[in-house]
Amino acid sequence: MTIFEEADAKLLPGFERRLISVNGNSVMTLTAGTGPALLMLHGDPQTHLCWHHIAPKLTKNFTVVLTDIRGRGETHKPARDAESNAYTKRAMADEQLAVMHSLGHRSFAVVAHDRGARVARRLALDHPETVTRLVVMDIIPALDFYEALNAEIAQDYFYFSFLTQDYPIPERLIAGDPEAFLRLILEGLSDKPVHYDPLALAAYLAANSTPDGITAMCECFRAGYHIDQLHDLEDRRIGRRIACPTLIMWGEKSVVGRHFDVKSVWRKWCSDPSFVQTRGGHFIPEETPDAALAAIAQFLQQDRLVSN
Repeated sequence: MTIFEEADAKLLPGFERRLISVNGNSVMTLTAGTGPALLMLHGDPQTHLCWHHIAPKLTKNFTVVLTDIRGRGETHKPARDAESNAYTKRAMADEQLAVMHSLGHRSFAVVAHDRGARVARRLALDHPETVTRLVVMDIIPALDFYEALNAEIAQDYFYFSFLTQDYPIPERLIAGDPEAFLRLILEGLSDKPVHYDPLALAAYLAANSTPDGITAMCECFRAGYHIDQLHDLEDRRIGRRIACPTLIMWGEKSVVGRHFDVKSVWRKWCSDPSFVQTRGGHFIPEETPDAALAAIAQFLQQDRLVSN
Protein backbone atom coordinates (compact mmCIF):
# COMPACT_ATOMS: atom_id res chain seq x y z
CA MET A 1 0.00 0.00 0.00
CA THR A 2 1.40 3.41 -0.95
CA ILE A 3 1.46 6.38 1.41
CA PHE A 4 -1.36 7.87 -0.67
CA GLU A 5 -3.56 4.79 -0.39
CA GLU A 6 -2.85 4.49 3.34
CA ALA A 7 -3.73 8.12 3.95
CA ASP A 8 -6.96 7.88 1.96
CA ALA A 9 -8.01 4.71 3.78
CA LYS A 10 -7.53 6.34 7.18
CA LEU A 11 -8.59 9.93 6.53
CA LEU A 12 -11.25 9.52 3.83
CA PRO A 13 -12.95 6.21 4.65
CA GLY A 14 -15.79 5.37 2.30
CA PHE A 15 -14.39 7.38 -0.60
CA GLU A 16 -13.76 5.42 -3.77
CA ARG A 17 -10.40 6.03 -5.43
CA ARG A 18 -10.15 5.99 -9.21
CA LEU A 19 -8.03 7.35 -12.01
CA ILE A 20 -10.15 9.13 -14.62
CA SER A 21 -8.69 9.51 -18.09
CA VAL A 22 -8.93 12.94 -19.73
CA ASN A 23 -7.38 13.11 -23.19
CA GLY A 24 -5.25 10.11 -22.31
CA ASN A 25 -4.03 11.58 -19.01
CA SER A 26 -4.93 10.31 -15.54
CA VAL A 27 -6.61 12.46 -12.89
CA MET A 28 -6.82 11.01 -9.38
CA THR A 29 -10.43 11.27 -8.25
CA LEU A 30 -12.23 10.22 -5.08
CA THR A 31 -16.01 10.10 -4.74
CA ALA A 32 -18.53 9.46 -1.97
CA GLY A 33 -22.01 10.49 -0.89
CA THR A 34 -25.36 11.21 -2.49
CA GLY A 35 -27.15 14.33 -3.60
CA PRO A 36 -26.12 17.32 -5.74
CA ALA A 37 -22.57 17.19 -7.07
CA LEU A 38 -19.85 19.09 -5.21
CA LEU A 39 -16.30 19.37 -6.57
CA MET A 40 -13.56 20.19 -4.05
CA LEU A 41 -10.14 21.38 -5.23
CA HIS A 42 -7.03 21.60 -3.06
CA GLY A 43 -4.14 24.04 -3.04
CA ASP A 44 -0.32 23.99 -2.89
CA PRO A 45 1.72 22.19 -1.83
CA GLN A 46 -0.99 19.68 -0.95
CA THR A 47 -3.38 17.08 -2.36
CA HIS A 48 -7.08 16.23 -2.05
CA LEU A 49 -6.31 15.14 1.53
CA CYS A 50 -6.53 18.76 2.68
CA TRP A 51 -10.32 18.22 2.82
CA HIS A 52 -10.19 15.23 5.18
CA HIS A 53 -11.77 17.17 8.09
CA ILE A 54 -14.58 18.55 5.91
CA ALA A 55 -15.42 16.32 2.94
CA PRO A 56 -16.66 13.23 4.84
CA LYS A 57 -19.20 15.39 6.70
CA LEU A 58 -20.60 16.73 3.43
CA THR A 59 -21.33 13.30 1.95
CA LYS A 60 -24.68 13.12 3.76
CA ASN A 61 -26.03 15.84 1.50
CA PHE A 62 -23.74 15.87 -1.54
CA THR A 63 -22.05 13.65 -4.04
CA VAL A 64 -18.57 14.82 -3.13
CA VAL A 65 -15.81 14.68 -5.74
CA LEU A 66 -12.20 15.23 -4.66
CA THR A 67 -9.40 15.44 -7.21
CA ASP A 68 -5.69 16.05 -7.32
CA ILE A 69 -5.35 19.02 -9.65
CA ARG A 70 -2.98 18.81 -12.61
CA GLY A 71 0.64 18.48 -11.56
CA ARG A 72 -0.11 17.48 -7.98
CA GLY A 73 -0.62 14.29 -6.01
CA GLU A 74 -1.27 11.24 -8.17
CA THR A 75 -2.60 13.21 -11.15
CA HIS A 76 -0.50 13.50 -14.31
CA LYS A 77 2.25 16.10 -14.41
CA PRO A 78 2.85 17.53 -17.88
CA ALA A 79 6.49 18.25 -18.60
CA ARG A 80 7.64 21.75 -19.35
CA ASP A 81 7.01 22.88 -22.91
CA ALA A 82 8.98 25.90 -24.10
CA GLU A 83 6.22 26.76 -26.59
CA SER A 84 3.23 26.63 -24.24
CA ASN A 85 2.29 26.16 -20.62
CA ALA A 86 -0.03 23.31 -19.64
CA TYR A 87 -0.70 24.89 -16.25
CA THR A 88 -2.83 27.87 -17.19
CA LYS A 89 -5.86 27.93 -14.94
CA ARG A 90 -8.01 27.79 -18.07
CA ALA A 91 -6.47 24.48 -19.14
CA MET A 92 -6.65 23.11 -15.60
CA ALA A 93 -10.30 24.19 -15.25
CA ASP A 94 -11.21 22.49 -18.52
CA GLU A 95 -9.65 19.29 -17.23
CA GLN A 96 -11.72 19.41 -14.04
CA LEU A 97 -14.83 20.02 -16.12
CA ALA A 98 -14.03 16.91 -18.17
CA VAL A 99 -13.66 14.87 -14.98
CA MET A 100 -17.08 15.98 -13.75
CA HIS A 101 -18.67 15.27 -17.13
CA SER A 102 -17.15 11.78 -17.12
CA LEU A 103 -18.86 11.20 -13.76
CA GLY A 104 -22.18 12.33 -15.22
CA HIS A 105 -22.33 15.77 -13.57
CA ARG A 106 -23.32 18.54 -16.00
CA SER A 107 -23.64 21.19 -13.28
CA PHE A 108 -22.21 21.30 -9.78
CA ALA A 109 -21.00 23.46 -6.90
CA VAL A 110 -17.28 24.00 -6.32
CA VAL A 111 -15.38 24.53 -3.06
CA ALA A 112 -11.69 25.31 -3.49
CA HIS A 113 -8.58 26.56 -1.70
CA ASP A 114 -5.40 28.31 -2.88
CA ARG A 115 -4.28 27.04 -6.34
CA GLY A 116 -7.47 25.03 -6.58
CA ALA A 117 -9.44 28.22 -5.97
CA ARG A 118 -7.71 29.82 -8.94
CA VAL A 119 -8.78 26.87 -11.07
CA ALA A 120 -12.32 27.05 -9.66
CA ARG A 121 -12.59 30.77 -10.32
CA ARG A 122 -11.57 30.27 -13.94
CA LEU A 123 -14.05 27.40 -14.25
CA ALA A 124 -16.86 29.67 -13.05
CA LEU A 125 -15.83 32.48 -15.40
CA ASP A 126 -15.42 30.30 -18.48
CA HIS A 127 -18.37 27.96 -17.88
CA PRO A 128 -21.10 29.94 -16.09
CA GLU A 129 -23.74 27.40 -17.11
CA THR A 130 -21.90 24.72 -15.14
CA VAL A 131 -20.97 26.13 -11.72
CA THR A 132 -24.04 26.58 -9.52
CA ARG A 133 -22.26 27.92 -6.43
CA LEU A 134 -18.64 28.74 -5.76
CA VAL A 135 -16.53 28.90 -2.60
CA VAL A 136 -12.97 30.25 -2.90
CA MET A 137 -10.54 30.30 0.01
CA ASP A 138 -7.72 32.77 0.63
CA ILE A 139 -6.77 34.00 -2.82
CA ILE A 140 -6.71 37.23 -4.78
CA PRO A 141 -7.15 36.92 -8.57
CA ALA A 142 -3.86 36.91 -10.46
CA LEU A 143 -4.29 40.29 -12.13
CA ASP A 144 -5.25 42.08 -8.90
CA PHE A 145 -2.46 40.35 -7.01
CA TYR A 146 0.32 41.41 -9.35
CA GLU A 147 -1.09 44.91 -9.77
CA ALA A 148 -0.97 45.40 -5.99
CA LEU A 149 2.37 43.67 -5.41
CA ASN A 150 4.72 45.71 -3.25
CA ALA A 151 7.78 45.07 -1.10
CA GLU A 152 5.83 43.91 1.95
CA ILE A 153 3.69 41.44 -0.01
CA ALA A 154 6.76 40.22 -1.89
CA GLN A 155 8.51 39.58 1.41
CA ASP A 156 5.60 37.59 2.86
CA TYR A 157 4.77 35.75 -0.37
CA PHE A 158 8.35 35.48 -1.63
CA TYR A 159 7.77 32.26 -3.56
CA PHE A 160 5.24 33.94 -5.87
CA SER A 161 8.21 35.71 -7.46
CA PHE A 162 10.75 32.95 -6.89
CA LEU A 163 8.76 30.21 -8.62
CA THR A 164 8.06 32.34 -11.69
CA GLN A 165 11.75 32.69 -12.53
CA ASP A 166 12.90 31.17 -15.81
CA TYR A 167 13.41 27.43 -16.02
CA PRO A 168 15.41 25.80 -14.49
CA ILE A 169 16.50 28.35 -11.87
CA PRO A 170 13.95 27.61 -9.11
CA GLU A 171 13.90 23.88 -9.91
CA ARG A 172 17.65 23.61 -9.38
CA LEU A 173 17.58 25.55 -6.13
CA ILE A 174 14.60 23.64 -4.68
CA ALA A 175 16.24 20.33 -5.63
CA GLY A 176 18.89 20.93 -2.97
CA ASP A 177 16.30 20.29 -0.22
CA PRO A 178 12.77 20.01 -1.63
CA GLU A 179 11.19 18.92 1.65
CA ALA A 180 12.57 21.96 3.46
CA PHE A 181 11.15 24.25 0.76
CA LEU A 182 7.70 22.64 0.95
CA ARG A 183 7.69 22.84 4.74
CA LEU A 184 8.62 26.52 4.49
CA ILE A 185 5.32 27.11 2.69
CA LEU A 186 3.22 24.69 4.73
CA GLU A 187 4.47 26.07 8.04
CA GLY A 188 5.14 29.70 7.14
CA LEU A 189 1.78 31.11 6.05
CA SER A 190 0.09 31.17 9.44
CA ASP A 191 0.67 32.98 12.70
CA LYS A 192 1.09 29.69 14.58
CA PRO A 193 1.91 26.07 13.67
CA VAL A 194 -0.67 24.18 11.62
CA HIS A 195 -1.48 20.80 13.12
CA TYR A 196 -1.43 18.63 10.02
CA ASP A 197 -2.36 14.99 10.31
CA PRO A 198 0.97 13.10 10.04
CA LEU A 199 -0.26 10.91 7.19
CA ALA A 200 -1.58 13.89 5.25
CA LEU A 201 1.68 15.79 5.73
CA ALA A 202 3.70 12.77 4.61
CA ALA A 203 1.54 12.52 1.49
CA TYR A 204 1.99 16.24 0.71
CA LEU A 205 5.76 15.95 0.97
CA ALA A 206 5.97 12.71 -1.01
CA ALA A 207 3.73 13.98 -3.81
CA ASN A 208 5.29 17.40 -4.29
CA SER A 209 9.02 16.85 -3.72
CA THR A 210 9.70 14.82 -6.88
CA PRO A 211 11.45 16.53 -9.83
CA ASP A 212 8.30 16.46 -11.96
CA GLY A 213 6.23 17.73 -9.03
CA ILE A 214 8.62 20.63 -8.48
CA THR A 215 8.54 21.59 -12.16
CA ALA A 216 4.73 21.36 -12.15
CA MET A 217 4.53 23.80 -9.24
CA CYS A 218 6.94 26.22 -10.91
CA GLU A 219 5.12 26.03 -14.25
CA CYS A 220 1.79 26.69 -12.50
CA PHE A 221 3.17 29.87 -10.93
CA ARG A 222 4.81 30.88 -14.22
CA ALA A 223 1.43 30.48 -15.92
CA GLY A 224 -0.11 32.72 -13.29
CA TYR A 225 2.37 35.48 -13.96
CA HIS A 226 2.71 35.23 -17.74
CA ILE A 227 -0.69 33.97 -18.97
CA ASP A 228 -3.43 33.92 -16.31
CA GLN A 229 -3.04 37.67 -15.85
CA LEU A 230 -3.79 38.15 -19.55
CA HIS A 231 -6.94 36.06 -19.29
CA ASP A 232 -8.02 38.20 -16.33
CA LEU A 233 -7.22 41.37 -18.24
CA GLU A 234 -9.46 40.29 -21.12
CA ASP A 235 -12.26 39.44 -18.68
CA ARG A 236 -11.94 42.87 -17.11
CA ARG A 237 -11.96 44.54 -20.54
CA ILE A 238 -15.24 42.89 -21.59
CA GLY A 239 -16.81 43.08 -18.13
CA ARG A 240 -17.04 39.33 -17.52
CA ARG A 241 -17.97 38.47 -13.94
CA ILE A 242 -18.71 35.34 -11.97
CA ALA A 243 -22.46 34.87 -12.31
CA CYS A 244 -23.21 32.30 -9.61
CA PRO A 245 -23.45 33.02 -5.87
CA THR A 246 -19.88 33.12 -4.55
CA LEU A 247 -18.55 32.79 -1.02
CA ILE A 248 -15.11 34.29 -0.47
CA MET A 249 -13.26 33.10 2.63
CA TRP A 250 -9.89 34.23 3.96
CA GLY A 251 -7.78 33.89 7.05
CA GLU A 252 -7.45 36.87 9.36
CA LYS A 253 -3.72 36.22 9.78
CA SER A 254 -3.00 35.16 6.20
CA VAL A 255 -1.05 37.25 3.70
CA VAL A 256 -4.32 37.87 1.86
CA GLY A 257 -6.03 38.99 5.05
CA ARG A 258 -3.22 41.28 6.13
CA HIS A 259 -2.43 42.96 2.81
CA PHE A 260 -5.61 43.15 0.72
CA ASP A 261 -9.05 44.68 0.90
CA VAL A 262 -10.62 41.31 0.10
CA LYS A 263 -14.19 42.52 -0.23
CA SER A 264 -13.33 45.38 -2.54
CA VAL A 265 -11.29 43.16 -4.86
CA TRP A 266 -13.85 40.38 -5.15
CA ARG A 267 -16.88 42.65 -5.56
CA LYS A 268 -15.36 43.69 -8.89
CA TRP A 269 -15.38 40.06 -10.05
CA CYS A 270 -18.62 38.64 -8.62
CA SER A 271 -22.26 39.38 -9.30
CA ASP A 272 -23.43 37.86 -6.01
CA PRO A 273 -20.60 37.73 -3.44
CA SER A 274 -20.69 36.96 0.27
CA PHE A 275 -17.77 36.96 2.68
CA VAL A 276 -16.47 35.04 5.70
CA GLN A 277 -13.22 35.79 7.50
CA THR A 278 -11.82 32.97 9.64
CA ARG A 279 -9.36 33.06 12.49
CA GLY A 280 -5.87 31.84 11.72
CA GLY A 281 -3.88 31.85 8.54
CA HIS A 282 -3.86 30.55 4.99
CA PHE A 283 -4.58 26.84 5.36
CA ILE A 284 -8.24 27.20 6.29
CA PRO A 285 -9.35 23.57 5.64
CA GLU A 286 -6.87 22.30 8.22
CA GLU A 287 -6.50 25.29 10.55
CA THR A 288 -10.18 26.12 11.09
CA PRO A 289 -12.11 23.19 9.61
CA ASP A 290 -15.16 23.55 11.86
CA ALA A 291 -15.65 27.19 10.90
CA ALA A 292 -15.06 26.35 7.25
CA LEU A 293 -17.57 23.50 7.34
CA ALA A 294 -20.22 25.66 8.97
CA ALA A 295 -19.77 28.43 6.41
CA ILE A 296 -19.81 26.00 3.49
CA ALA A 297 -22.90 24.18 4.71
CA GLN A 298 -24.80 27.41 5.28
CA PHE A 299 -23.77 28.84 1.94
CA LEU A 300 -24.82 25.73 0.05
CA GLN A 301 -28.27 26.20 1.61
CA GLN A 302 -28.62 22.92 3.39
CA ASP A 303 -31.70 22.37 5.55
CA ARG A 304 -29.52 21.52 8.51
CA LEU A 305 -25.91 22.09 9.43
CA VAL A 306 -23.82 19.05 8.60
CA SER A 307 -23.38 17.22 11.89
CA ASN A 308 -20.09 16.06 13.36
